[in-house]
Amino acid sequence: MPFAEFIAPHFVWLDDPTAWVALATLVVLEIVLGIDNLIFISILTNKLPVEQQKNARRIGIGAALVLRLILLATISFIVSLTTPLFTLFDHGFSWRDLILIAGGLFLVWKATKEIHHSVDPEDEKDTMIGSGVTLSIGAAIFQILLLDLVFSIDSIITAVGMTDEIAIMYIAVICAVTVMLIAAEPLSRFIAKNPTIVMLALGFLLMIGMTLIADGMGFHVPKGYIYAAMGFSALVEALNMLARRKRAADKAAGRNGGGH
Repeated sequence: MPFAEFIAPHFVWLDDPTAWVALATLVVLEIVLGIDNLIFISILTNKLPVEQQKNARRIGIGAALVLRLILLATISFIVSLTTPLFTLFDHGFSWRDLILIAGGLFLVWKATKEIHHSVDPEDEKDTMIGSGVTLSIGAAIFQILLLDLVFSIDSIITAVGMTDEIAIMYIAVICAVTVMLIAAEPLSRFIAKNPTIVMLALGFLLMIGMTLIADGMGFHVPKGYIYAAMGFSALVEALNMLARRKRAADKAAGRNGGGH
C-alpha cells in the first residue's frame, strides 16, 4: 500500500529504547515551554465576555497546534531561520533572533500595559481584575496568534535540537497541546478567582518577554533558571493564599464565637 510504504520509514524508531526516552523528554519539554503560551492565553481571554472566553481559548490553543504542525512540515525552512542575516555589535542576527526580539517586546509592552491597568485606580475601562470588558474576540485571537507564532518557532527549533525523527516531534507537539487544552479552563478559572495571581502571572510574562529579547540579542538564559524563579514565586504566592484563608477562617470563627 502506498500510504503504508510512505509512513513506515517514519516509525522505524519504535524498536529503539533511546528514541522513546527522547520522546518522553521532548513531551515534557514541550509542555513546560507551553506554560508561557498558556498563561498568556488565560490572562487575555479572561478579559472577554464570559460567553466568548471558552471559544477564544479553544481557538487560540487550536491555532497553536496548527501552527506547530505546519512549521514541522516546513522544518528545513525553520532550521534555516537560524542562519545569520547581518552582524551588529559582534552578534549575527538571524530571522529567529528578530522574531524572538519582536515577540519579547510585544510581551513586555502587553504585560506592562496590563499591570498599569490593574494598579491604576483611575483606569476602570480596561482592567484585568475588574469587570470591565473592552477587548474584542477578534483582537484577542489576533494577539494569541501573534504569540503562538513566536512560541511555536522557538518550540520547533528546540525539538530539532533534541531529535532527528519527525514523527517524534509531531507526537510531542500533539501531546503538549492536548495538555494545554485540558489545563486551559482550570487555569483560567483559577486566575479569574485570584486577583493576586493575575499580577504574578503578568510578572511572569514580563520576565519571559525580557528573556526572549535577551535570547534574540545573543544572551542565552537557561530555561531552568526561568522556571525555577517562576516556581519559587508561585510557591510564595501559594503560602500567601493559605495564610489569607487562615486569617479569614480565624476571623469568621471569632465572629461566630463572639455571637454566642
